[in-house]
Amino acid sequence: MAKKRGKKHEEEASEAWLLPYSDLMTLLLALFIALFAISQTDQTKLQALAQAFTAAFNIGGPSIFEQAGPTASPQRPLMSTEEEGNAAYLQENESLQDLQEQLDAYIAANNLEDQLSTQLEEEGLMIRIKERALFPSGSADLVPESERIGPVVAGLLAAVPERVLISGHTDTDPINNAQFPSNWELSSVRAMTFMKYLLAINSDLNPARFSAIGYGEYRPIAPNDTAENKQKNRRVEILIARSLAFNPNEGLYSQSDADLVAK
Repeated sequence: MAKKRGKKHEEEASEAWLLPYSDLMTLLLALFIALFAISQTDQTKLQALAQAFTAAFNIGGPSIFEQAGPTASPQRPLMSTEEEGNAAYLQENESLQDLQEQLDAYIAANNLEDQLSTQLEEEGLMIRIKERALFPSGSADLVPESERIGPVVAGLLAAVPERVLISGHTDTDPINNAQFPSNWELSSVRAMTFMKYLLAINSDLNPARFSAIGYGEYRPIAPNDTAENKQKNRRVEILIARSLAFNPNEGLYSQSDADLVAK
């Protein structure tokens, strides 16, 4: 009899490790599932999983799942202030390019190449309108043909937040009458007249963004040596001024990085 009892005790001792081992495996499984769930961005599934585990293991107190929030959004590339500024510059430049393409398409569709042109410059997007498209020679009164250009330009300006500088320019031929003693006055009044016209036809334009100036004959784009070149110099310019500047000391990075920063 004593031998039989000893054999039974030996069998019970050899199987005693199974209980803590199974508990350990269960806890490890729960841990790995918890880590996997925390790494996911779907908060709804995470909450559902938390409820299931809480019910299955009857955990007292707060579950580790309840403290796990949604994972952070993908980390943005670490950038200096200058790099972030360059990313914003690229985004603004793209906006100005889109605006230029829209206006160029309108110019081509309406055969206005000899009256209207655009140029993307370091200062911003420049829109040049020749004198005859807006004013009679030596006058600051708008001609009826200006209605083909004014509303389109005003609509494009309403779509962007940048500052707008409208400038008047003349050739070197002097003018001296009761209304305009010099080209300074003529170019200034023309710029002011066209600016007021744009603001009057589009109520979405904020006057605080606009300014007007006359340069007379002192900023020519062609030599004043022929009638054709003088005609080029008699113009009104609309500068959509960049609000950001590019820093050449900072390295360029991919457009996808710039888009990520913008978001």
